[in-house]
Amino acid sequence: MGMRGTLYGVGVGPGDPELMSLKAARILKSVPVVAFFAKKGATGNARRAVDGHLNPEAELVRLDYPFTTELPESDPHYRAALAEFYDAAAASLGARLDRGQDVAVLCAGDPFFYGSYAHLHERLAPTHVCEVIPGITAMSGCWTRALTPMTCGDEMLTVLSGTMPAEMLAHRLAGSDAVVIMKVGRNLAKIRQALAHAGMLERAIYVERGTMPEERILRLADKPDDEAAYFGIVLVPGARKPL
Repeated sequence: MGMRGTLYGVGVGPGDPELMSLKAARILKSVPVVAFFAKKGATGNARRAVDGHLNPEAELVRLDYPFTTELPESDPHYRAALAEFYDAAAASLGARLDRGQDVAVLCAGDPFFYGSYAHLHERLAPTHVCEVIPGITAMSGCWTRALTPMTCGDEMLTVLSGTMPAEMLAHRLAGSDAVVIMKVGRNLAKIRQALAHAGMLERAIYVERGTMPEERILRLADKPDDEAAYFGIVLVPGARKPL
């Protein structure tokens, strides 16, 4: 077997194409294979963010999730289907690497922060050369677009998942200074209630598709409903004392 190709996990940032790094753009201009995750029938935010930056002769490998929000992550069927999906994706990309082709996997935000690339990395890193290109996270893009400093001085930042049980979410909020809540989706009503219980609702900001053309930013207390986009997060800046 000849020399294997390199697997690149490429963070392309929160959605605005101009927030992708120069290194990510350079790699995408040169690799012969570019893979990207997407919901069936959708373009995918990571793929949309790199328009105009790809090697025009690159093979594009689309990796369609079997589920996105159709089942809760705690459902055993969800976990089994996702494991099978990542096994198949790793095998497909591994075959290209074994033929000596470099492969770039697009990842919205940063590959190692709630990134699907991490599941491929775990399967391929033991046997293949991998390089990860960091990206601006969704939460960083959102708090800058909201013009909201999140932490100052000795304040601590906590990142929580909206999929947590309500009691655990409320408990974690109570012990936090500044908070980012990811995976909001269908959990917004529960999140709103937990924030109110922790006395944080008035500080909470809802950001939907931050840095993208469809961006929406408003105080959570002013949001009239509990409908949330898949790419929605909640920010709670620290209640710091002005200097």
